[in-house]
Amino acid sequence: MKVLLTEGIHPVATELFRRAGCDVDLRKGSLSEDELIEELPGVTLLGIRSNTRVTPRVLDAGKDLLALGCFCIGTNQVHLTDAAERGQAVFNAPFSNTRSVVELVLGEIIALARRLPEKTQRMHEGIWDKSAKGSHEVRGRTLGILGYGNIGTQLSNVAEAFGMRVIFYDTADRLAHGNAKRVGSLDELLAESDVVSIHVDGRPGNAGLFGAEQFAKMKPRAIFINASRGMVVDELALREHILSGHLAGAAMDVFPIEPKAQGDPFDSPLRGLDNVILTPHVGGSTQEAQEEIGYFVANKLLGFVNGGSTALSVNLPQVGLPRPPGTFRMAYLHTSVPGVLADINRTVAETGVNVVGQSLSTSGDHGYVLTDTDAALPEEALATLRRSAHTVWLRTWQP
Repeated sequence: MKVLLTEGIHPVATELFRRAGCDVDLRKGSLSEDELIEELPGVTLLGIRSNTRVTPRVLDAGKDLLALGCFCIGTNQVHLTDAAERGQAVFNAPFSNTRSVVELVLGEIIALARRLPEKTQRMHEGIWDKSAKGSHEVRGRTLGILGYGNIGTQLSNVAEAFGMRVIFYDTADRLAHGNAKRVGSLDELLAESDVVSIHVDGRPGNAGLFGAEQFAKMKPRAIFINASRGMVVDELALREHILSGHLAGAAMDVFPIEPKAQGDPFDSPLRGLDNVILTPHVGGSTQEAQEEIGYFVANKLLGFVNGGSTALSVNLPQVGLPRPPGTFRMAYLHTSVPGVLADINRTVAETGVNVVGQSLSTSGDHGYVLTDTDAALPEEALATLRRSAHTVWLRTWQP
């Protein structure tokens, strides 16, 4: 198998793929749509991070592509529905860098509350500015978390240990951790919070979620942090509220437009502002997190190509059936219509082969079945299933 890994994915992934006998092609930076289209023929597995866009044109070019791995949390850079229609599984790492993002955000909260960015800059300029003006402890202050998922909940726990009061708002029904309190609206969260930290996903509906109207509703001298998605925030509106003094500071780790490669020029209307921290999308970029992501996603991709497991796939029905030693496995992806499982079992039964284990899951337009048998299914039976109008693909593995 040929594996293409882009954007400097951790070497542990390369090692796992090579141990499995794969031919690995490594790229340090992201690839454009046209570059991906040129490179994909013959590629079985594609590994990307957040900067590479996998469009329908790219997926069409990947005639040999079985699966994609997003070596990060988000998957909005991949057209998931189009990948599912082509039977290409997509995996990500939804939990592996949670702690890294939380630690960055907490460090930024403390740094901004103490106005460390401007103090540091003035020291580098040779100015001794010893003053407590505008400097506060975080203990006793209110942190408002917009988006209470994996990162939001862990941030809630750690911030509370620092003595902060935590409130949160999420459109989904989320269980509060510790002493955190859910509020009924975003406006309520903005009115009460000394610090607002955004942790939402990259779905299209979140584009432009936070603009001039939302900044105006924040408490005077509050702090704003975005370590989620760049397209969520109106940077010009944030700039105006920093310059006016309405907000005391901000930290941004993500941006609407980000450079493609290491060392490329970067620009933002937030550059040059006092008490504003700008970091180059490094929330999850610790050595520990990147190693864990490399290990996790690479194993998910290998589990899929070597045994058909779709556990934690973000676009195909999730099936992870333990495989008894010595069995023969058939993986069957099909359109989700009534009677397909009955057709499979009827076809298998007519061969006289015994089913040892079987698991079916459906999601959206697709159903997925893993079937383990005590003997290989005859080619005629497999051909019958492949000819079905409902078949997307069928694959088999021997012991």
